[in-house]
Amino acid sequence: MQNTRISILGCGWLGLPLGSFLASQGYPVKGSTMSADRFSELRDAGIEPFMISLSPSLEGDDVDGFLQSDILVINIPPERRPDIEEYHQKQFASLMPALVSSPVSRVVFVSSTSVYPALERSVTEQDAIDPEASSGKALLAVERMLMGQSSFKTTVLRFCGLIGYDRDPSVMLRRLDSLANADQPVNLVHRDDCIGIIHEVIVQEAWGEVFNACSPGHPLRRDYYRRAAERAGLPLPPDAGDSPRSWKIIDSSKLERQLGYRFRVPDPLRLP
Repeated sequence: MQNTRISILGCGWLGLPLGSFLASQGYPVKGSTMSADRFSELRDAGIEPFMISLSPSLEGDDVDGFLQSDILVINIPPERRPDIEEYHQKQFASLMPALVSSPVSRVVFVSSTSVYPALERSVTEQDAIDPEASSGKALLAVERMLMGQSSFKTTVLRFCGLIGYDRDPSVMLRRLDSLANADQPVNLVHRDDCIGIIHEVIVQEAWGEVFNACSPGHPLRRDYYRRAAERAGLPLPPDAGDSPRSWKIIDSSKLERQLGYRFRVPDPLRLP
């Protein structure tokens, strides 16, 4: 049995299977949800459930109990709203006093590669300077807020587009009349790799770092969806013929080098 206690703020599409995996490795795991209806689902996964929300103020029946852990994994993506930059920072400003006064000494913050502008080249961790997307601006501000704290160490994981399981490209194909941005490279990472990377950060105690987390294969959108169409026996939608858009390729070589991590799904064209 592991002695390290882990809390996961946000047990959704990624957080729930992450918690289940960590529990299977012997870690005591607590997880948050915004609905008591999901408590049994979390318990079945080996996770002690807590009802916690940031809306934007921190609310919950037992916030102190939830934060009685050594490690906090924060997996709260920015909401789709026009004031997201201000709102997301208010969410974390409300969390910070409780976090600072808790036993938590290490934080994993799940961020996104939306912090990078489309520079039409490979981008590394140093390129998060002037995000174009509001969500990217919000996340970069929160990254800095967390990493500026001295009471705990934060590692930031910038995940790109999440795929795997029910997030299969064939599902999207059924909704498409045409394929936009067909000549752009894709930046994708499988959920199994997200979980594996978070686990390696914990096991290797890789704290105070920022890592890109993206599969090293970057096929064009056309080729990615063509392969999905072949697997599903569906027709490939025609190209939309839209004007070329700026692009970027996410470079995860720092993650591979420092953690010795090898992606389980290195090429999105070869999904399991």
